[in-house]
Amino acid sequence: MHLHLLFLLALCGAGCMAAGPSYSLRGSWRVSNGNSSLELPATVPGYVHSALQQHGLIQDPYYRFNDLNYRWISLDNWTYSTEFKIPFNRSEWQKVKLIFDGVDTVAEILFNNVTIGKTDNMFTRYSFDVTNVVKDVNSLKLRFQSAVQYAECQSKAHTQYRVPPECPPVEQKGECHVNFIRKEQCSFSWDWGPSFPSQGIWKDVRIEAYNIAHLDHLTFLPLYDNTSQAWTIEIEASFDVVSTKPVGGQVTIAIPELKTQQANHIELQHGQRIVKLLVKIRKDVTVETWWPHGHGNQTGYNTTILFALDGGLKIEKAAKVYFRTVQLIEEPITGSPGLSFYFKINGLPIFLKGSNWIPADSFQDKVTSELLQLLLQSAVDANMNTLRVWGGGIYEQDEFYALCDELGIMVWQDFMFASALYPTEPGFLESVRKEVTYQVRRLKSHPSVIIWSGNNENEVALRVNWFHVNPRDLGTYINDYVTLYVKTIREIVLSEDRSRPFIASSPTNGVKTMTEGWISKDPYSTQYGDMHFYDYFSDCWDWKVFPKARLVSEYGYQSWPSFSTLQKVSRQEDWSYSSRFSLHRQHHGNGNNEMLHQVQLHFQLPQRRDPVRAFKDTIYLTQVMQAQCIKTETEFYLRSRSEIVNGEGHTMGALYWQLNDIWQAPSWASLEYGGKWKMLHYFAQRFFAPLLPVGFEDEGVFYVYGVRLHRWSSQKPLCTFVSLSAVIKAGEAMVLFQMPVSKLLKRCKECTRDTCVVSFYLSTDNELFSPTNYHFLSSLKDAKGMVKANITVSISQKGDLFVFDLKSSTSAITPFVWLDVGSIPGRFSDNGFLMIKKELSVLFYPWKPTSKSELQQAFSVTSLTDLY
Repeated sequence: MHLHLLFLLALCGAGCMAAGPSYSLRGSWRVSNGNSSLELPATVPGYVHSALQQHGLIQDPYYRFNDLNYRWISLDNWTYSTEFKIPFNRSEWQKVKLIFDGVDTVAEILFNNVTIGKTDNMFTRYSFDVTNVVKDVNSLKLRFQSAVQYAECQSKAHTQYRVPPECPPVEQKGECHVNFIRKEQCSFSWDWGPSFPSQGIWKDVRIEAYNIAHLDHLTFLPLYDNTSQAWTIEIEASFDVVSTKPVGGQVTIAIPELKTQQANHIELQHGQRIVKLLVKIRKDVTVETWWPHGHGNQTGYNTTILFALDGGLKIEKAAKVYFRTVQLIEEPITGSPGLSFYFKINGLPIFLKGSNWIPADSFQDKVTSELLQLLLQSAVDANMNTLRVWGGGIYEQDEFYALCDELGIMVWQDFMFASALYPTEPGFLESVRKEVTYQVRRLKSHPSVIIWSGNNENEVALRVNWFHVNPRDLGTYINDYVTLYVKTIREIVLSEDRSRPFIASSPTNGVKTMTEGWISKDPYSTQYGDMHFYDYFSDCWDWKVFPKARLVSEYGYQSWPSFSTLQKVSRQEDWSYSSRFSLHRQHHGNGNNEMLHQVQLHFQLPQRRDPVRAFKDTIYLTQVMQAQCIKTETEFYLRSRSEIVNGEGHTMGALYWQLNDIWQAPSWASLEYGGKWKMLHYFAQRFFAPLLPVGFEDEGVFYVYGVRLHRWSSQKPLCTFVSLSAVIKAGEAMVLFQMPVSKLLKRCKECTRDTCVVSFYLSTDNELFSPTNYHFLSSLKDAKGMVKANITVSISQKGDLFVFDLKSSTSAITPFVWLDVGSIPGRFSDNGFLMIKKELSVLFYPWKPTSKSELQQAFSVTSLTDLY
């Protein structure tokens, strides 16, 4: 076992009492199954599956069909055990506690063979008083119950009425009754993820000892008063006071950079006590605020707080405090019924650009700091400023939110309830109260968190009756809904955090939903709140199928991950689009056919005879389709921000579904499992650019700025149109060029819709000022003049980067050029592009050390013309 002994304070001089020791129980434990036929070492934090894999008892759980083959692991009841020696004299301390930051999920805890408590909620911290049972040498056991069996038992015990959905769709190959357990909801399966309802100690576990008083939690919440135009910091400190006498003392807060130091006298009574303090920031000191990525700096201030208490006890903590305000603006809009729905950060309206975050792995012990950094940096590199932490996963680890603070990523935080109805028995509600209180206190100091949302899609599920409940019972389910999300979660949020807004669900109609009793009459209204929108059958190149909503917090299309990603969890017999593996991996009903449907609207299907090559080509086409579809839809939302058309518009957010993957499978993600960029993510880097020209047609008229027409057969522009100069105000979209397509083609006399493509960009004094965008005048399956390109590459190293010098054998335009280096971790500066020059240089940013020879060996290039 790895021993970790930390003293919380080591600043004391003579006559001073240090805060007590904190002794981590991380490291090597033992784990055994229900009948003790298996016993093996296990690492904590960690999971049963991980222990079994590490000791060669199972394969990679993600390999081929192992999500089904290893169901037995989740259906068994496992026991974690350890023995440890206390490295301090226990008689010197008044109280000793055993603390679990996260147990997944249902377990009985035995300390020296005495049951000290039980756990049934993955999302809360558990603390147990072991003062009277602790010895010099101790044993600790966690007897887990299968989450699947527990959920089934809880469901059976709920006999008054059904709480649907009982089971997931058959395509998901999942387990039932996940809504009866406070556990990661997607661990029982989802339409993009596997079923692995594992068991384990997924966060830190430790022993803490103390005298007099112990600081349990501490939060800093900066608030701005518009009347006085001054900042204050609301500090909340929670103590466990073991002294039977009142404990007095002084608390001193210091923020040197803001020339702020304040001292307050406090007195603590025996028991659990909360101290609230207000620190005023001097008005003559300039406070730099925290801004989202792309809008300013992420300035924070180093702050210390010292509690000097009776008995010589001193407790000091340090934190970085960020100042920012957030408002959710719901107000009338000129020319439109309904209300706006947008965010102001520090008084500035911000368009939310980003995506939705799901758990990065089915087993959280595999989600390393490096992986979090990679995924979140990839979001920023694609010019995103917002991620929605989706309500069917987990409240992310502390490091996730700290990175979002540093990177300027705004977080839309769901509570962990998704696409289901939930019970409201007293025990369930009490567990939820503890969960919500703990999570709000844990996360509210983070400036990145801009909104709390009660659930994912449960309001619309009730109104539209996704689960086919008897209409006569609807009142019962609405009462349960209001009890859980309004009377329980909302009340806790409003009492714990007055610095950011709360909505009961996403999507929601906002204040309109509130006035209608929390279940909106028309949850798909484009004139209130946020919207989730999916349409896999209409032509995604037709922008008129998309809703002109106030804010779109989910939308998307599927694609397959790259062959190099799939290859790690499959074998050759799996490498076809219709293989048993391909059907098994697709958890969204009819998903593979829906992708081909969208592909065939504008592209020909692969025609090469080699089955593996055809599979790779199909993967490539699904990524082209996904990228082009979401590009078209996102650009529609971006240009709708400043206009009202037929009473609709003023769109102020586009969060596509989804950013990342939980395993290697077809999904809506733009980042594959492990972080490799799909074509969509490269497109996002362009369509989320700070300044972007967007082209579209309406009633035969083409609208855009800075236009060039090319023949497919020639990289040389056939003709060029330059609009008059204009000023684009920050945060606005405006039309800069318009011309009937017939006139455009007539002026470029050799152009037809089939033979030409339009490209456009923004420039100032002949300097490129935006990504170059394009507009197809016809489906590419109808395009004429495209020529198969033989693209060669020369690779050279430049510091930590590599330069890929590309050269095309043809003077024709080559669409969707895709550069791939297999499993070598890294990303290109651009990819999936139209090659409109004979020679082009692209940079490669490696995430791990590599070499020119490795890159040359792994490199391949594909374009649309290679498929036919």
